[in-house]
Amino acid sequence: MDRQFLMILILGFGFMFVFTAFQTISNIEKTILDSISKEDESFEGDGYTSLAIIYLFFALSNWLAPSFMSLTGPRVAMVVGSLTYVGFMVTFLFPSTYLLYVASAIIGIGAAVIWTGQGTYLARCSNADTISRNSGVFWALLQCSMFLGNLFVYFQFQDKTHIDKETRDLVIGVLTVVAALGIVFLLALRFMPSNAEQDNELESKHTACGVAVYAFKSAGKLFITKNMLLLSLTFFYTGLELSFYSGVFGSAIGFTSSIAATPKEIVGLVGICIGAGEVFGGGFFGILASKTTRFGRDPIVIAGYVLHMAAFFMTFLNLPNSAPFKDTTDVSYLNPPNAAVALICAFMLGLGDACINTQVYSMLGGEYVNNAVGAFALFKFMQSVAAAISFFYSSYLGLYVQLGILVISGTIGTITFVIVERKFKSQHRLED
Repeated sequence: MDRQFLMILILGFGFMFVFTAFQTISNIEKTILDSISKEDESFEGDGYTSLAIIYLFFALSNWLAPSFMSLTGPRVAMVVGSLTYVGFMVTFLFPSTYLLYVASAIIGIGAAVIWTGQGTYLARCSNADTISRNSGVFWALLQCSMFLGNLFVYFQFQDKTHIDKETRDLVIGVLTVVAALGIVFLLALRFMPSNAEQDNELESKHTACGVAVYAFKSAGKLFITKNMLLLSLTFFYTGLELSFYSGVFGSAIGFTSSIAATPKEIVGLVGICIGAGEVFGGGFFGILASKTTRFGRDPIVIAGYVLHMAAFFMTFLNLPNSAPFKDTTDVSYLNPPNAAVALICAFMLGLGDACINTQVYSMLGGEYVNNAVGAFALFKFMQSVAAAISFFYSSYLGLYVQLGILVISGTIGTITFVIVERKFKSQHRLED
């Protein structure tokens, strides 16, 4: 095993443990906070608002993350960012509306730092021949977090219609320890030299301020290029569907009283099925990267689009319009709502997300190797802007309107990705 691939595995395990904590809490946050508010009338924290704040600060901080990372390097950036995730988890042990929202802002800043560091480090450990494999392997390891965390939640939430304090504290305590374990893996990462020609220019900016300003300007210049503007629409869709499957979908099922005798326990199974789809997709494209890349990235993204459209239509039929807000006895077009259909949709959402995101990572790491920092920061900027917007409107718009927005944005985002991918294919043919 070469040293670069070993670092990819360590990176994947580090993110797997950190995001076992975060993705699990995202999936159950609305349910957890609803239970807290029933016990403490002074607590007014809302799960969708918390997630919206996270992604809003994530979006804004992405413009400064390249400058921060140019001063610290990707390894330090990822460790610093992961510490904010541990801090966020701890706040759930001490319920406070103010503390929840402040911690949400802080983790949003940390998210920009950790993901910019991750994208840069992934690019440094890859070349044109290994970027698809490395992206797929990293994605599969990362998304094991959905499987492991939600399996734990499923057993803890079994037969519960209300999540009591003892259960909440146990879940949060275990997830906090798991996030800390992820930091240990990130500390084990070794230095990898940059493979970007542009770094020669960075080295000429002798002062820390000069390096930071240069990184900021290069990200801004990249953003206004035609290809990146087109890709931004794809990035925007990934943010909308991320917020849907990670926050809204599970909550909507947990609030649909007629879907099961104890619908809260289904929330954990939803996360498991999403994670299974993510892991299968990431592993498949990692193992078969040499074969799938022969046909380009666009067929895989189109497959992800088809999976998502089918999942959205089945969700439209299966869940009532009022499901995202609170416990409801409303019925859907399928009467009663079917838990098996919901779990199939969850798997399709995860698999479709893996199809799209592995190819976005592959494109950014392969085609933008000379400005990987800026490219990944812009990806996360647009994704987090979309997620913030989605979580804000999730508190007000019914499920059916949210699904309509996803269908329209998914169609546009898929078209723009295909356009850019085919332009890159044409360029490579001319170069050959």
